[in-house]
Amino acid sequence: MMKQLAARLSNSLHLPLKDALFLGFCAVFAVLVRMLLRLHLHVSGHAMITKIFFLMLGRGSTSCRYGASFTGLLAGTAAMFLGFAKVGPFIIVKYVLAGLVIDLAALLLPGLFGSYLLCALVAAAAASTKFFTVYAINRMIGMDHVVNLQRSLLEAGGAIIFGVAAGLMIPMVVRRLRAYGVVR
Repeated sequence: MMKQLAARLSNSLHLPLKDALFLGFCAVFAVLVRMLLRLHLHVSGHAMITKIFFLMLGRGSTSCRYGASFTGLLAGTAAMFLGFAKVGPFIIVKYVLAGLVIDLAALLLPGLFGSYLLCALVAAAAASTKFFTVYAINRMIGMDHVVNLQRSLLEAGGAIIFGVAAGLMIPMVVRRLRAYGVVR
């Protein structure tokens, strides 16, 4: 009984080497692009464009059901170790939460990565997770509830705009990667 359960669990978590390398590539590039383009634009949410782009690219280009979450876990860990996080280990939660939204949407919407509209909507939903993370951080430091809500909504609004911009790039990039045989 235990051997059957272990075999079934092992088969469901099987990740081909090519997919694992591509997910690692997406995670590394999400962190590298963020590091190289540390622009202080004073526009709320501008870093979301690379985060959402590489999380959606990781999920859309591999057959892995949890590709965005795994990419988020790798990218969040790398960002934490490189010192990007003002909030410490909470940056892992930020990446993984957006990845979980993308993975859940990909499970519910089979043709997600071929549609511009669906990619934009899913990217907006993934970027809106910034509201919850910003609200939680500000709540922990004791910010007033009204000010916290307003600040979190502004941060999430900017993140959604840039997230949609990233989501609109995904169908074209995934289509090109498939045409050149880079991914399945």
